[in-house]
Amino acid sequence: MPTPLKRRGTAAALLAVALTAVTACGGGGGGAGAKPPPARVLNVATSANITTWDPVKSFSTEIFYMANVYEPLLWKNPPGSAEPFRPALAESWEASADKKTWTFKLRQNVTFHDGEKFNAAAAKASVEAAQERGGASFIWAPLKNVKAPDDHTLVFTLKYAAPMELIASSMYGAWMVSPKALAAAKGNDKHFESGTVDGGTGPYKVTEYQPGKQVVLRGFDGYWGQKGAYPTVVSHITPEAVTQQQMLQGGQVDLASGLPLENIGQLKADPNLDVGECATASNYVGFFNTARKPLDNPKVRQALSHALPYDDIIKIGGEGFGSKAYGAVPQSIFPGGTDVPTYTYDLAKAKALLDEAGVSGLKLKMTYAAENQAQKRFAPLIKDSFSKIGVDVEISPMLFNQQWELGKGDPAKAQDIFLLLYWPTYSDGGSDNLYSLFHSSEKPFFNLSYWKNKEFDGLLAKAGTFTATDPDKAKALYTGAQKILVDQAPGFFLYDVRNPLVSPKRIKGLTCNPDYAFNMFFNQLAPR
Repeated sequence: MPTPLKRRGTAAALLAVALTAVTACGGGGGGAGAKPPPARVLNVATSANITTWDPVKSFSTEIFYMANVYEPLLWKNPPGSAEPFRPALAESWEASADKKTWTFKLRQNVTFHDGEKFNAAAAKASVEAAQERGGASFIWAPLKNVKAPDDHTLVFTLKYAAPMELIASSMYGAWMVSPKALAAAKGNDKHFESGTVDGGTGPYKVTEYQPGKQVVLRGFDGYWGQKGAYPTVVSHITPEAVTQQQMLQGGQVDLASGLPLENIGQLKADPNLDVGECATASNYVGFFNTARKPLDNPKVRQALSHALPYDDIIKIGGEGFGSKAYGAVPQSIFPGGTDVPTYTYDLAKAKALLDEAGVSGLKLKMTYAAENQAQKRFAPLIKDSFSKIGVDVEISPMLFNQQWELGKGDPAKAQDIFLLLYWPTYSDGGSDNLYSLFHSSEKPFFNLSYWKNKEFDGLLAKAGTFTATDPDKAKALYTGAQKILVDQAPGFFLYDVRNPLVSPKRIKGLTCNPDYAFNMFFNQLAPR
C-alpha cells in the first residue's frame, strides 16, 4: 500500500528553476559539403546526481533525467487542471464500483528505445518487476495480480480498494521498461549503470554519462508523442547553487535548477524574467536514531523537538520559501491538514523534559546532504539552539549517497540525527510519507529512525483500504496515526517547501506541478 523517497527521498534539493534556453540557429546552404545548421542544445546546471540508472530500482534525484527517458501508464496533472490525470502509455482506464479491478487500454504503435514493441505483456512484466524488486515496490502492495488478456489491455486485480491512477502515475516504481532490458538486468545488476543503456519509451535517450559531471540526453527519433524543440539536452551536475548562478549569468548554461534562494530577489528585478512561486509536495524532515540511548526515550526526543527553532529554519534555511509543517505530510497532498499537532520552539520546556529524563551532557552527531544548500544553512541553527539546553551537536555534511549508506547500515554505528529533504513517490502522503518514513520494518528502506509502533502501523494499514472509496475516513485514520507520530517523536518536521519558479519570458512550457517539483519535462520546453 504505502511508499518510501524519493525517493524519494534524497536530499539533493532542486529548489529553484531558471530557464534561459539558447537556440543555436544556423544559416544556410544545402549543397554538397555544406555544414548542417547547428542543432538546438539546452544546457542545464543541476544538483541531481545518480544513485542508480536502473529504472526499477530508481528512487532518488535521477528522476530529473528518468522522467524524460521513461514513461508510466498515466501522468498526474497539476492541481486545478480540468482532469486530474492525462494519458501516457495508457489511453484510457476504468475501475469497478468497488475499486478493486482496474482496466487500462494501452497506447498502440509505441516502440522502446531498444526496438522492442510496447504492449500489454511488456507492461505486465514492468509492473511485476517493480513489485518484486523496485526501489518503490511498496506502491504495489494493493496488487493481487496483473493480467494481459490481449496486446493492448492490462487488468489489475487488487487485494483491497486503492487509487490505481495515483499508483500508475507514480514518479518512481511505475515506469514501463523494455522486456529485453528487464531480462538483462535480472541477470546483471550493473546492466543499466553505464547510463547509456536504457529500456524506455520517452522522448529522450541518455547518450553520455560522466559520473558526478555530466549527462547528455538526445531526442529519440521513434518517439510516439511530442518531440522536444531541443534535440540535445546537456546537464552539468553542479552541487553548489552559487556556481549554478554564475554559470547561468555567465552564459555557460541555459537552465539552472538550483539557484541560491537568497538571490531570487535580484532575479525579480530582471525585466526579462518571470518569477513566481510553486507549492510542492516536498518537505524537510529529520530522524532521531531511536535504536541508540538516550534517543530511545520519547521524552528526550520530545525535548529536542521543542528545541528546534522552526521559524528561523524557514526564514534562514529556506530563505522564506517554506511554510510550517503539520506532521510528515505536506499540505499540498492528501492527507495533509492543520489538525495535526505540532511542536513549538520552547527551550524552557525542552530543558525540563531533559531533566525529567535524567539526561545531561548529551552529544549527538547530525548529518545532512552536502549538496543541499538549505540544510547547509539551517543545520548550524539546530546546533546553536541545542547548545542552549546543554546538547552538543557535531555537524557532518556528506554527499547524499554517503549519508544514505551510513543511515542504511548498522543503527548502532549510524548518525544520531539524519536530515532529509523528502518528496513522495505519488501524491498520497499516507501510503507514502507516513508509511515509507515511519512504518515498522526489520530492514527499513526509509525509516531511518528505526522506530517501530504497532498501533501506528495498524492505523496506516486500515486507512489505506479506504483511500479510494472513503477518503474522509482514510484521512481521519491517517490523522490519528500522525498524532501518535508527533507524540512519540521518532522524527521531526521542519517545513513544507515552496519553490521559486523563474523562467525567461522568451521560453514557454514551464509550469508549476507540485508532484513533479524535482524534474523537468524537456520536450515541453520551447522558445516563444
